[in-house]
Amino acid sequence: MQRQSFVRPAAFAGALVAALCFFGSLAAQAPSTTPAPAAPPEVKIDPGATAWMLASSALVLFMTPGLALFYAGMVRSKNVLGTMMHSIFCMVIVSLQWVVIGYSLSFGGSVKGLIGNLQHLFLDGVAHDKAFPGYPIPHMLHMAYQMMFAIITPALIAGAFAERVKFSAYALFTLLWSTFVYDPLAHWVWGGGILFNGPGTWLTNTVGVGALDFAGGTVVHISSGVSALIFCLYIGKRRGYPAQAILPNSLVITVLGAGILWFGWFGFNGGSSLNADGIGVSAFTVTHIAAAAAALSWAAVEWLHRGKASILGVATGIVAGLVCITPASGFVEPMPALIMGLAVSPICYLFVAKLKSKFGYDDSLDAFGVHGVGGTVGALLTGVCCSTDLIAANPPGMKQLTAQAIAVAITIVFAAVVTLILVIVVDKTIGIRPSDEDELAGLDISQHGEVGYNS
Repeated sequence: MQRQSFVRPAAFAGALVAALCFFGSLAAQAPSTTPAPAAPPEVKIDPGATAWMLASSALVLFMTPGLALFYAGMVRSKNVLGTMMHSIFCMVIVSLQWVVIGYSLSFGGSVKGLIGNLQHLFLDGVAHDKAFPGYPIPHMLHMAYQMMFAIITPALIAGAFAERVKFSAYALFTLLWSTFVYDPLAHWVWGGGILFNGPGTWLTNTVGVGALDFAGGTVVHISSGVSALIFCLYIGKRRGYPAQAILPNSLVITVLGAGILWFGWFGFNGGSSLNADGIGVSAFTVTHIAAAAAALSWAAVEWLHRGKASILGVATGIVAGLVCITPASGFVEPMPALIMGLAVSPICYLFVAKLKSKFGYDDSLDAFGVHGVGGTVGALLTGVCCSTDLIAANPPGMKQLTAQAIAVAITIVFAAVVTLILVIVVDKTIGIRPSDEDELAGLDISQHGEVGYNS
């Protein structure tokens, strides 16, 4: 059976050329080596901060099994294990990629603001008994904490192509995407690259301020959401969708996964201050407020639209609120966080309940509708809602909003173009979709030789 693919390689030729020219121009404008910022004052390792960051690292890792449950409950029973495998295997393959080269590409010394050098290849120079520059935690702990972000990000993408991708293709794509999309973006935003909020970077020199992304609005959610959309457009719809009803096998599992994600997100945002301090406390608090507000507004919108508020809707609203507050969590006060939570769900609901069917794409578990859209809303609202009490150098207003918009646009273009290239490479080398027979039988049996439920 021939399936429609919304995206053809030739259609993106112009976009690819434009993107390469744009990023080439950035490199041309940059000096041969990015000026090193003033060395931060030497900080001693603090036991309390170290303990909190160890706990935060574990909380963020726990989010990935939570994501496995969240996604697995929404697919058909014949694909439940294959869907869980997408998340669990990220804990394997991305961890190894991170310690070999990923951390160095993300946080090594900057090469023209575009990528980290290889100074930390195989964790060279990443010590357990020396502080990460400027923070009271061991360098190795910073590496481990950031690794948990790198793990969950490509796992989010899998929600868009659930039930129709070969495991071998997924594993290869994940390795490539982590290296060529996630690592450069992490460097640009957090590692001193072109979007970094600090002196001498391209965005700061252009606008006057850098991008504010406390815990991953651009690096994690926009990148994964946009990549998810590109992937699902390229491979086309699930067999039988939308003519046949595709019902979740267990919303109980999905709700449990949502609860684990909410719990783990306290480490995701609260730990991103890299310290046990007031900024972390603020991030912890606004994370909870935004999630609750978004769950309420999703339930309200769904009630108005469908006449009922569903538990799946509330669970989705929780995640949308958590996504939205992520880039802002260290920069906004509680009441703006409440407003952000209330605002994001109606926008995500529009994409999930209306625009997806209108445009006919099969974002199976709404990775783009929640993470891509919610991350974009959160990144932009950060520029409006940030507080000078929390980040004095970046007052809210047009300058900061412009920086946020530029960072969002660059992330979208970069993630979309590189993801398309990687999907084409994987498809042309080992193939992405299983056969019709394997897809009909289910990925649990055809890809893994096992089933999730035995009668």
